[in-house]
Amino acid sequence: MNQTLVQKLTRTKPVAPPVEHVSADQAPAGNRLHRSMGLFPLTMIGVGATIGTGIFFTMVEAVPKAGPSVVLSFLIAAITAGLTALCYAELSFRIPASGSSYSFAYATVGEFLAFIMAACLLLEYGLAASATAIGWSDYLNNFLNNAFGWHIPEMLRSPMIVATASHGIELRPGHINLPPILLVILCCGLLIRGTKESATTNAIMVLIKLAILVFFIVIAFSGFDINNFHPFFSPDNGVHYTGMAGVTAAAATVFFSFIGLDTVATAGEEVRNPTRNVPIGILSALAIVTVFYMLVAFAAMGAQPASMFAGQEAGLAVILQNVTGQKWPALVLAAGAVISVFSVTLVTIYGQTRILYAISKDGLISRTFQKVNPRTASPVQNTLIVSLVVGLVAGFVDATFLWDMVSMGTLTAFIVVSLAVPVLRYKQRANPTAGFRVPFGPYLVPGLSISACLYLMFGLSLTTYTIFAIWMSAAVITYFLYGMRNSKLNKA
Repeated sequence: MNQTLVQKLTRTKPVAPPVEHVSADQAPAGNRLHRSMGLFPLTMIGVGATIGTGIFFTMVEAVPKAGPSVVLSFLIAAITAGLTALCYAELSFRIPASGSSYSFAYATVGEFLAFIMAACLLLEYGLAASATAIGWSDYLNNFLNNAFGWHIPEMLRSPMIVATASHGIELRPGHINLPPILLVILCCGLLIRGTKESATTNAIMVLIKLAILVFFIVIAFSGFDINNFHPFFSPDNGVHYTGMAGVTAAAATVFFSFIGLDTVATAGEEVRNPTRNVPIGILSALAIVTVFYMLVAFAAMGAQPASMFAGQEAGLAVILQNVTGQKWPALVLAAGAVISVFSVTLVTIYGQTRILYAISKDGLISRTFQKVNPRTASPVQNTLIVSLVVGLVAGFVDATFLWDMVSMGTLTAFIVVSLAVPVLRYKQRANPTAGFRVPFGPYLVPGLSISACLYLMFGLSLTTYTIFAIWMSAAVITYFLYGMRNSKLNKA
């Protein structure tokens, strides 16, 4: 049957019922997931995928914009993430499929917006992996300097493409940030071998991360000076944002620190009592992350003046060294950051490959991304391509370009997820499914979520919008030239 252009753009995949609602004679015997995960390990998945990405790095980018009022920026970002988390909680139960946000969009708002969502997710995961790898390089250098008195030469730990406040984009031939490239190569090797992280291992890693942050908070508070919070808002100095404009701009940047909460939603088919545990897990993870982020931000701002954050490598470790006048606290924190950020980079690259795998299975991109090695049971070519791109970006591009781009991709994806809630409610109005629903109806919370995301978007730079527009244009062209014709739904 020939479809019109509008029908092709809005065609959706059938919404499968939740696994626990499928009878034994309907579910394939060899394709049923075991519901073995409880609330605690589920919550730790969300915390583990979130903490370790941004909090170790974003203060350096956010404080110059907002000054001490950066604590408000973290609160605004947390509220925005919380509103969207409620939408994820409902969708994750009603659409139990791989691909997370992409699958939610494909089942509700149609194929074209799902492809746009996929492009945003690729931007989010790919650049997040590059950004965390760059931050890992800073803490590795700090650790080597404190432990052995040796640091990586400047030309081997600085990128070729740099953003400067006075000259904009600056090229520095001969420079390369080598440590992030080596990290990506190591992660690639582990993923190709089929390495998997269990929920128990992840929980242990999360507890280590939280212990490191508690360590920082306690020592930083020992050097707390309330005078560092004056003036509370960034003053008008002709360079930085001022007042609430600075708070908004910083909130858009620190929003990067909250990505990862959606990983809780992807585990919906393996959780005991998902109607209760998935929404509680998402909100519990958000609460834990928010409390730690606010405490770290407050302690860091009290420990040193806002003017010292700009350009500060391995910022949290340097703060401890300045507060105590000793190297060992910075050494402990840098070592912990190196370990925790390594694991986050690994998981982020893993997530990127699995999203590409899901899109490829639907026929919207090349089959190359769904080829699985029979020996290792991993998508080798997919992993190699992703690692190559992530490594090149991490090695040659300044992290300043990446933070806001990740936030832009994430915020756009969150808007589509929020739109999906009322659409799904409408489609299921004749046969509603029991389970978690966002409170106060299908419009209020999703509407607030969309509004909050748009508010944060307004704080992003013109450069971010320009690069994002180029990326979206490439995604649209790819869909019309390849995805639309090769979609499995086009052949149904």
